Amino acid sequence: MRTLQRVVAACFAVVAVGCGTESSEPEAPSLRTQVAEVASPNGRNLNGRNLNGRNLNNSELGGMLVSVAYAGATSASGKTLTNVRLQGSAFVGLDGPNPVTGTSFTGARFIGTLGDGSTLPVRVDGITQGSGGDSDLWSYQVTYQGSDGSWRPVCQDANGGALPAIAVAGRWNYLQGVAGGGEKIEDATAFTFACEGAAIAKCMHFGYKPWATVNGQSLAGHHQACTRMVRADFCGDGASHTTDGQWVNLYDGVGIQTDTESWSVEAEWNEAGARCFTSQTRAQAPVTCSGFNPIPDCGSTSHFQSGTRLISEAP
Repeated sequence: MRTLQRVVAACFAVVAVGCGTESSEPEAPSLRTQVAEVASPNGRNLNGRNLNGRNLNNSELGGMLVSVAYAGATSASGKTLTNVRLQGSAFVGLDGPNPVTGTSFTGARFIGTLGDGSTLPVRVDGITQGSGGDSDLWSYQVTYQGSDGSWRPVCQDANGGALPAIAVAGRWNYLQGVAGGGEKIEDATAFTFACEGAAIAKCMHFGYKPWATVNGQSLAGHHQACTRMVRADFCGDGASHTTDGQWVNLYDGVGIQTDTESWSVEAEWNEAGARCFTSQTRAQAPVTCSGFNPIPDCGSTSHFQSGTRLISEAP
């Protein structure tokens, strides 16, 4: 923790961004700020709302979109695309002998898998490449085809409006309160459309891009630890212990995010959840994790050398 020079506040609401500062000079909102609003209209979901904004047990959809397959992809003209994969968050593949990359995937269709194991068509309606330091973050407007044949947004805000997504390799276990809940599954056959405003996409905007490296060190572990931290998944079982509107200061040992606040240490994080946590958490009730064996001296930056990916603080 450092002495507070100024309070930087950036709001990561899905629909609008609003910021308040307590400073001698105004601070522009930034997706890379060290202080991030953890909650959004996507609430405690790991990857945003379910497909149509209704209950996960909706009879039409049978759950949220949990993964998308590379195999079976077709172009806007209906041709089969082969060797489809992600390079960072950009699609590459072949249309016959011809390479297909970037915005050429506009109109492409994929096969999505829902939580109940059923499948449905998913279509890419628009693609935008990021700029500057985020030029490797590609944004996708994605729709799914309902049983009536109409196309509806995969990612939706609280009012049902369309939100973009970032494509990221692999898939996640969306179960909560069970062993394996919240884990990332390194599945070479599938990818995830990570809805903006929820944990998977949010952590990429924080700088933890799972395909990137810093000084030869992969950031994949930092990204997964961040998804645990954003959702206050202390027990590493997929259960969130945060509430809407909570704030957190996060920092790491690789220089992506740095400690700028004089707040109280909340927890240390790795891919499996919290390695330790204090009484100063975002939880509204005491958190108890079965079989939890916390490391001592919670919040020591020396732990970055022994497995801690992130440290979080609460105001």
